[in-house]
Amino acid sequence: MDNNNSQGSGGLKSSLGGLFGGGAPEYSNTELAGVPLTGMSPLSPYLNVDPRYLIQDTDEFILPTGANKTRGRFELAFFTIGGSCMTGAALGAVNGLRMGLKETRDMAWSKPRNVQILNMVTRQGASWANSLGSVALLYSAFGVAIEKARGAEDDINTVAAGTLTGMLFKSASGLRGVARGGLVGLALSGAYALYNNWDHLTGSSSSSSSPRLY
Repeated sequence: MDNNNSQGSGGLKSSLGGLFGGGAPEYSNTELAGVPLTGMSPLSPYLNVDPRYLIQDTDEFILPTGANKTRGRFELAFFTIGGSCMTGAALGAVNGLRMGLKETRDMAWSKPRNVQILNMVTRQGASWANSLGSVALLYSAFGVAIEKARGAEDDINTVAAGTLTGMLFKSASGLRGVARGGLVGLALSGAYALYNNWDHLTGSSSSSSSPRLY
């Protein structure tokens, strides 16, 4: 009778296994003891799953053939321009608040003073956002154009784009202004390139795993 029950239960398990795509392989405790479970909680003994299939040794995203893991200059241009505009607006608002409080310090707290401070904050915020946004737009445009012209992406593009951006941004100030703008752009872009390559220059092993932003 017991044999019939065991055979019946075995047949039921096999039929259910066939119904759900075949029976899963069973692993003994000795086989599972040698499987590393780093970063994972112990599995329930009722889950007949090989833990080796649950360990992720590769990236969890799929890239198209030939695509890079880091975003290019064109993709980063939108983030750079938008971030520069918001940063300029915030800095300009703070500067406008400082100027408004300074210019109206002799006035009593009233509606005209509040309106004057608010106007100063709005004017300075828009001005700073326009300036930083224009610089970011020029830098991104030069970076993308130089990358397409050279067919390579490296720090030479960063330094060249920064220098040309400073020269063009100060082009209305004459030759001296162009020279000063170019020097400022060269210094800032050179410092940024040095920051990107600091791990490589110091021989740190983490440079290969850290993403590069241009």
